[in-house]
Order: sequence, then C-alpha cells, then structure tokens
Amino acid sequence: MEDKKNIEPVLELKDLKKSFGENAVLNGFSLQLFKGENLVVMGRSGSGKSVMIKCLVGLMQPDEGIIKIKGEEISSIGHSALDVLRTNIGFLFQGSALYDSMTVRENLEFPLRRHKEKLQLDHNTEALVLEALENVGLAKAIDLMPAELSGGMQRRVALARALILKPEIILYDEPTTGLDPITSKEIIQLMRSIQKTYNTSSLIITHDVDCARVISNRMILLVDGINYAEGTYKELSSSTDPKVQAFFKN
Repeated sequence: MEDKKNIEPVLELKDLKKSFGENAVLNGFSLQLFKGENLVVMGRSGSGKSVMIKCLVGLMQPDEGIIKIKGEEISSIGHSALDVLRTNIGFLFQGSALYDSMTVRENLEFPLRRHKEKLQLDHNTEALVLEALENVGLAKAIDLMPAELSGGMQRRVALARALILKPEIILYDEPTTGLDPITSKEIIQLMRSIQKTYNTSSLIITHDVDCARVISNRMILLVDGINYAEGTYKELSSSTDPKVQAFFKN
C-alpha cells in the first residue's frame, strides 16, 4: 500500500473506550481505514471486536473517543445527516441476518425503499436488484426465500444487499463464520473481486487467520482493548512478540 501519512482516512476511530461496570472492553482503541484498502481487525473471543463495530454503526455509544466517517465526526452531526452518511456504508452482518419472511428480491429492495429520496429512485428497482445479485452470481435466486438457500448462498445475498446502495465503505463482521472451507474461500474471493471492481474500502472483523492472510492489505490486532499491533500479514505473522504470535500458531 502507498504511504498514507498525507491522506485523510475514509473511516477513523480514535481512542475509543467502552466499559461494562469494571470490565474495560475497549481501552483506547484506534484505527484508520483508507480508500481502496482491506483492513482486517483480529481479536480473540471477548476481546471487544463486536463492541467496536456496534459503536461504529451506532448500535452502542462509546464512553469516550472519536468516530469519523469521511471526515465527519458522527457525534456532532444531526440524525438526518448521519442517516445520509450511513448510505455510504454497507454492512455484512455475522450470520447474514436476512429477513426470513421476505424473498431475496424483497430483502434487497428493503434498503432501497429506506433511502429512496437520497438515491432519487423511481418505483422500478428491478435493475438495481438484478445488478447486485449478478455481482454475487445469484440472479436466478431472486424469488427464493432465505430458507431455500444454502449458508453460502445466504451470505452472498447478504453481500448483495450490502452492495446495493453502492457504498464506499463495507463492514464485514466475521464473513466466513459457519461456512465450510470451500464456501469460505469462495466468499473471500468474492470480497476481493468487489474491492477491485468498486474500489471499496473494507473493514473486516474476523478470527479466521486464512481469511486475514488472503484478504488483508493491512491488519490490526485487538489485544487488551487497544490496537496492540499493526502491519501486513507477513510482518505480524513473523513477529516474535508472544501476544502477536498467539494469533498465528496452529
């Protein structure tokens, strides 16, 4: 990756802190995500990965710290402005989180209806839905229900839903969890293809070392509530620090 010193990040977390009682889950965690980058955040179970991403998308409020999206500090802008800003972010939920009672088509139409005015859409969203499904190789599944899809197909549909607003930033929460090795590899390759096609900036939360090795341009290890170590997969996997080595041991 090119030198980032003089480039403004598209996403920034600075000194994020979050405690539950006396349990300090985040203790000054920081990161910067740059345009066109795949940034992986790895942490052990209970390390604060989920808390961090919930703070980022507004499902939880940090105790302290700054969150900026495209240079805008989200705590200082109004609800309407924040809603518009969020259209620049796609989110692939852990476990896909499709609406069981909706067809694939209806699942993809849902975010389009919510942001209809901002996107200046007419009533016909068919072309956008088909385009998003074609991007993940599932155009023929448009009228199926989620229960009729395999786990890998559900993850692809969820990714199509995350892509349908053509976001600049995509957040992936454990994208390979629960998938078999072959399907995991297919999802990772799809993520790489999307990055190249749309020049998206991706923040990938994972505990899957193979996923991190293949997908990451850069990695951050979340240890003790902070961004304990940063670097490329090669740099971190060859570290002699025991806390870093622990992530890469078989």
